[in-house]
Amino acid sequence: MEDSFLKVPKVGVGVLVVRDDQVLLGKRCGRHMNGLYAAPGGHLEYGESFVECASREVKEETGLDLDSLAFLMIGNYELDSRHYIDVDMVAVASTGDARVMEPDKCEHWRWYCFDDLPAPLFIVTERMIEAYLHGFNADSLSIERILKQQGL
Repeated sequence: MEDSFLKVPKVGVGVLVVRDDQVLLGKRCGRHMNGLYAAPGGHLEYGESFVECASREVKEETGLDLDSLAFLMIGNYELDSRHYIDVDMVAVASTGDARVMEPDKCEHWRWYCFDDLPAPLFIVTERMIEAYLHGFNADSLSIERILKQQGL
């Protein structure tokens, strides 16, 4: 049954993992984001904090432990007929090697300099990197859309 009241946004948590002047990105494979480079992340589980979710997702996907974790930005996205509220965090992983823990979802994890990023980037990851480099904490396109919908 596809009634509109059953269509609710999902909450995603993305994590921009940094080390020195580099960012950790994975080349996605499988059904979701195939061929795109993306930061680790996933769905918020019931009762989980954003920090808990971010730490869990990074560990599950890369095997890395994080040194620090902080709020980065929030976004509102409609992707492939799915609606996501995305809470993005930034984390430091000063040691350890990222490993492919979910080979059905990711080909490889690599560190990239911010001035030499791979392509194509997943749009959410691209906005996370822009937020990290330029210091904003909300997806301006999403905010403009919300204001427009409210007639403001």
